[in-house]
Amino acid sequence: MESVTFTTRDDVRLQGELRRPDDDPLATAVVCHPHPLHGGSKDHPILWAIRNELAGIRGMAVLGFNFRGVMDSAGAYGGGVDELLDVRAAIDRVRREAPDRPSVLCGWSFGANVAVREALDDERVAALAMVGVPLTPNDPSLPPLPQAAELAAFRRPALLLCGDRDEYCPVDDARRWAAAFPDGKLVVLEGTGHYLGRREREAAARIGTFMDEALGLG
Repeated sequence: MESVTFTTRDDVRLQGELRRPDDDPLATAVVCHPHPLHGGSKDHPILWAIRNELAGIRGMAVLGFNFRGVMDSAGAYGGGVDELLDVRAAIDRVRREAPDRPSVLCGWSFGANVAVREALDDERVAALAMVGVPLTPNDPSLPPLPQAAELAAFRRPALLLCGDRDEYCPVDDARRWAAAFPDGKLVVLEGTGHYLGRREREAAARIGTFMDEALGLG
């Protein structure tokens, strides 16, 4: 594990944590955290579990980072718009670890909202995993999520994972949203909600399996 800093295109310096596998990386990954104004940071147990899974078990170089204005990252909250620059810079940074390998993107809650919007415009993202993406009610302060026609243009593997008690990502809405992706998949964990309490490792393992299959690494 290595603490790293990197800079966005609008010159904001961000704090991150890079985890490398024991051998040469099979892929690279960026993990995006929940809402900066509601205590979100790279250090939540769900995100730790995902980083451990992708780096320690799936052989990826993984970068978790804090969005602008969070902890030691410079700048200020950008309303979900400027954070797209943060994600793009994080992908730039992690790809330095294995520039010839595929890159994947994962986000939870607010991080999933930002991740899917970045992935639509960033061809370097070979696969996308969204955990508890806020579908309803969607935070009116955030840019709207992509509509079905936009999702239909994303022809790379996409996973939506949620708990069956997630009040921000209800299963029926999640099912419809996942179906809008040409190569979309929905995973529902029973008996848990938005924070996936005590199910973090299980959720991370499902994401790891999805990434292996999406990239042909399994």
